[in-house]
Amino acid sequence: MNMNTKLNYSSIGIDRVIQMEWLVKTASLVIDGTDNTTIKNILMDDIKGHFRSKEVSSRGAIDKTITILMRTWIGSNKELKPLQEDGMELLKRYPRTHHILVHWGMIASTYPFWQCVAMQTGRLLRLQGTAAASQIQRRIREQFGQRETVSLATSRVLRSFLNWGVITETETKGVYSAGTTLEVSDHKLIAWLLEASLYGVTDKVSPLKDLINSPSLFPFQIKPINAEILVSASSRLDYLRHGMDEDLLMLRNNSTK
Repeated sequence: MNMNTKLNYSSIGIDRVIQMEWLVKTASLVIDGTDNTTIKNILMDDIKGHFRSKEVSSRGAIDKTITILMRTWIGSNKELKPLQEDGMELLKRYPRTHHILVHWGMIASTYPFWQCVAMQTGRLLRLQGTAAASQIQRRIREQFGQRETVSLATSRVLRSFLNWGVITETETKGVYSAGTTLEVSDHKLIAWLLEASLYGVTDKVSPLKDLINSPSLFPFQIKPINAEILVSASSRLDYLRHGMDEDLLMLRNNSTK
C-alpha cells in the first residue's frame, strides 16, 4: 500500500462511502501508537460487516476503503504530515463535539475531490436551501468529465455526508437539506481548518474572507477572524495584505515577501 503520494487535483481518489466512525477509529488507533498492520487488521474486522458479501469484489471494496482511512490519518504525503500531526493534537485536546471539524479537514486536504463535492453542495444549500443530487452530479461532471466513475464517486461522497449528519434527506428523494452545523470560534481550530482548506486550492492561496465563507465548509459556522491571529496560531500560515481591506491567506512556503 503506497500511501506516500502527491496531491492530485484532477483525480478522484476517494470513491467509497466513508463513515465517520471509521475515521474516528483509525485516528484513535494511531494516537494509541498501534502499528499499521494491526490497524489494518482491526479496521478490516470492524467494517467488513458493512459490506454485502465476502466475494472478491466486496473484498476489493473493503481494501479500497481501508486505504482511504489509512491515507487520511497515517499515510498522507510528506506535504500533509505537519497538518496531520497537529490534527492528532487537536483530537486529543478538544471535546468530541469538535472532532468532526478535524476529520473533515483531514479528509478534504488528502482528497481534494471531497472538497469539490462539498463546494457544490454548499453552494446549492446557500442559494436555494436544498441541494439535489442531480444538480451536484451535473456540476461535478462538468469539472471532472462525463464518466461513470465520477458519478459513482460523487454519489458515495454524498452518502458519506449523510452518514456524517452534515446533510439530511428531505421528503423528495435525492434532495438534501443542511444538517448539523458546528459553530467554530477557537482560533487554533479555525487556523487548522483554513490551512486544511488551502490544500484544496491548487495555488494554495485565497482571500481570507473567501476561505471563511467558503461553501466547501458548509457544515461549519466560522467566526470572523483577522489574519494576524491565524498566523500566530500556525507557523505554516502566512498572509499578504491586498488592497485596503483584503488579506490573502497562504501556506508559508508559497508566500513571497
